[in-house]
Amino acid sequence: MNLTGLFSAVATTEGITVRVQPSFMPDDSDASAGHWLWHYHVRIENGCGMPIQLIDRHWIITDGHGDRRDVMGEGVMGEQPVIAPGESYDYVSGCPLATPMGSMRGCFGMVDSGGRRFEVEVPAFDLLSPQSRGAAN
Repeated sequence: MNLTGLFSAVATTEGITVRVQPSFMPDDSDASAGHWLWHYHVRIENGCGMPIQLIDRHWIITDGHGDRRDVMGEGVMGEQPVIAPGESYDYVSGCPLATPMGSMRGCFGMVDSGGRRFEVEVPAFDLLSPQSRGAAN
């Protein structure tokens, strides 16, 4: 399956590919209140030869003013999934900002079946609302 058009940001680390596609949520945003919301779909594909487990995450979220927020925690969406070789894991989460644009990037902490811990890059992606696109023109 060709996933090139489905995900706007892709990074591969040690055979693990992370794909991300953000979506602006206009019905859940309120520009007059300074509240913008995005959902982002993440797919983690295990292209290495052994099972891996996602242990933790570290997101770096930057708003349109350049203010940075770090979000760290165990697993994703309350899970620490084990991903078999050749399989993938998908989840959708959300990110609110007080500006109409921003960006996210980060990493997932993984453990392979041999007990080795390593980090997998989550590619940087932009969070853009229609207001931010209009301001850029």
